[in-house]
Amino acid sequence: MNHIPVFVMEKIKMRGLKISDAPSLFQFMSRPDTMKYITPHPVLSLKEMEAYVEERLAGFRKHTEIPWVIENEEGECIGFFRFHKWNLWHRKAEMGAVIHPKYQKAGIMTEVLLNVLPYAFDILKLNRIVGDIFAENEGSRRLLNKFGFREEGVLRETDFDGERFQDTVVFSMLKKEYEQVKQTFDQ
Repeated sequence: MNHIPVFVMEKIKMRGLKISDAPSLFQFMSRPDTMKYITPHPVLSLKEMEAYVEERLAGFRKHTEIPWVIENEEGECIGFFRFHKWNLWHRKAEMGAVIHPKYQKAGIMTEVLLNVLPYAFDILKLNRIVGDIFAENEGSRRLLNKFGFREEGVLRETDFDGERFQDTVVFSMLKKEYEQVKQTFDQ
């Protein structure tokens, strides 16, 4: 794969990440409230954000991840989504997303999944997609359940959030499960 596909949807557009996106991403990925279900150590400087973007782009060149920026109708960067731990041999990947707080609970991730799941299963020919979430992340839990992801189990106290250890809940969807539910995505 030489380029990251662009998805144009009703409210948003997803396009490949660029180094020039670092300042926009920094605006929300540096906020502890935005990153509370991801890391207790959000980026602290634009330089750190640029290094993070470079790492994502290097991962794309190595075929281990696919990073997208999510833009609103005005072209403003409102989120970040990626497939990571992408493995061509095992045909699997994990999902990760960060949405600007102003756009959370607005259906953005529903639009994202409506586009990236067909891409992942039908174009990339993945067999398995994983979504790992902190147990307290009810919004992500509802989203994954809505799309038919199955809860595989709880990994106890896997991550320290700076105050206490958090449990991680592992969700996944297999190609055969996607085939059973994909017609409901069009409704």
